[in-house]
Amino acid sequence: MQEAPYGEVFLVDKPLEWTSFDAVKKIRNALKIKKVGHAGTLDPLATGLLIICAGKMTKQIESFMGQEKEYTGTFVLGKTTESFDLEKPIEEVKDPSNISKEELLEAVKKLTGSIEQIPPMHSAIKVDGKRVYEAARAGKTVEIKARTVEVREFEITRFDNPEVDFRISCSKGTYIRSLARDLGELLDVGAYLKNLRRTRIGDHRIENAENLLELVAKIKARRENENL
Repeated sequence: MQEAPYGEVFLVDKPLEWTSFDAVKKIRNALKIKKVGHAGTLDPLATGLLIICAGKMTKQIESFMGQEKEYTGTFVLGKTTESFDLEKPIEEVKDPSNISKEELLEAVKKLTGSIEQIPPMHSAIKVDGKRVYEAARAGKTVEIKARTVEVREFEITRFDNPEVDFRISCSKGTYIRSLARDLGELLDVGAYLKNLRRTRIGDHRIENAENLLELVAKIKARRENENL
């Protein structure tokens, strides 16, 4: 009887400062197969759910990427950065101490639903076949067109001025860093993303994800047992 082609899906809790490709490479090396990929990038400064597909399950990557995502994190008002997160130095914009919760919620309403969003310059999207972050790092400016995204839920879970904790459910292609920028512009004080955690992709939740290094150790142990 012929053995069925190998295929597996891993739910990984990506650690801080790891790239999504770092996580893929770790699992690829542990499995000793080439066909491994992730279903949606998480920035190095973000943590949380990363779906990694191996073998025949890589055919499901596009399906996972199209599913709704959920994030939690913190915005900081009154300051910004070139990348809208902590990748670049913080710049003072304007004292946000007079911003009320009512004003904040009014701005959040305008960023909920179907909205036009411009991705950040420090992102992996391509313009004329090139990653825009490469141009940004070279000090060049590239015109990035706005695109329609869906922010289904934008909940403020804590407001302790200047910090704003949130939970956001959104469509594929939504940049939370761009929401930070747009929120800061609507409030006229600037804002940046302090931390970000992806908690859900479709029906897959972070609670069911595994620590990356523990998962890699488990895969290696399984391979060793299979080779006995």
